[in-house]
Amino acid sequence: MGLMDGKRGIIFGVANDMSIAWGVAQELRAAGATLAFTYLNGALEKRVRPLAESLDSELILPCDVGSDADIEQVFKDVEAAWGGLDFVIHSVAFANRDDLKRPFTQTSREGFALAMDISAYSLVAMSRYAAPLMKNGGSIVTMTYLGSTRAVPNYNVMGAAKAALEASMRYLAAELGEKGIRVNAISAGPIKTLAGSGVAGLKEKIKLMDQYAPLRRAINQEDVGRSAVYLVSDLSSGVTGEVHFVDGGFSTVVCA
Repeated sequence: MGLMDGKRGIIFGVANDMSIAWGVAQELRAAGATLAFTYLNGALEKRVRPLAESLDSELILPCDVGSDADIEQVFKDVEAAWGGLDFVIHSVAFANRDDLKRPFTQTSREGFALAMDISAYSLVAMSRYAAPLMKNGGSIVTMTYLGSTRAVPNYNVMGAAKAALEASMRYLAAELGEKGIRVNAISAGPIKTLAGSGVAGLKEKIKLMDQYAPLRRAINQEDVGRSAVYLVSDLSSGVTGEVHFVDGGFSTVVCA
C-alpha cells in the first residue's frame, strides 16, 4: 500500500522534466496518488502531455492561471471526472525577464502587477475553486523561496511576489482550516529549472549551497517532491500555515 493510494490531486506548473513540479509529481505518483496536470499553451502541451501520460494521467488540461475562467474550468473538469479532490500543488511563478534584470527601483508598474498576479494571486484563485471539491478536507501546497524574507541578489520583483504568496498562504490556512483544508508552502533552495534560469547568478547560488549549506550540497527536485508528499499526506495532518524549508539547511546558516 502506498502512502497516497486513493488520493487524487492536480499539479499546476510542470513545464518540462526539470521543473520542480515534475519532481513533485514523480514522488506523488510513486506514493500511489492519481494526478491531473495543466499546461499553459500548445507549445507547453507538447512537453507536458508525454510526461503526464508517463505517470498514467488521464486529465491533462489547458490553463492560463492569469484567467479566472480558465482556473474555474479546470476544477469543473476535475469535479466532472473525479467528483472531488484531495490536494493541489501550486508551482507557478512568473516575472518579466527585464524586470528581473533591472535594479528593483526600476521595476515597471506593469511588471510588478504581473508578477503578483501569476505568482501570488493565482494561489488565491485556485484555492477558491479547489476548496468546495475537498469535501473531506485536503491539502494545498505552494512553492516559495528565501528571497521572500531576505534580499537575495537579482531576485528583485520575484522576492516581493513570493512574500505576497507566503502571506496569502497564511490567510488561506486560517480561513480554510475549519474545513479541514491545510495550506502550506515549501521554500526550496536554488535549483536549475527553466524558471530559475531567468535569475542571474543561479549557478553561483548553487555553488554556495555546496560550500556553505550544512548538508554541503544543493537540493534537487526529488528532495522537494518528497517533502511535498509529506505535506499532502496524512502524515502532516496537524500542519498548516507553515513554510517548510527544503534547502539543505542553508536558511539556518544565512539567517543565524
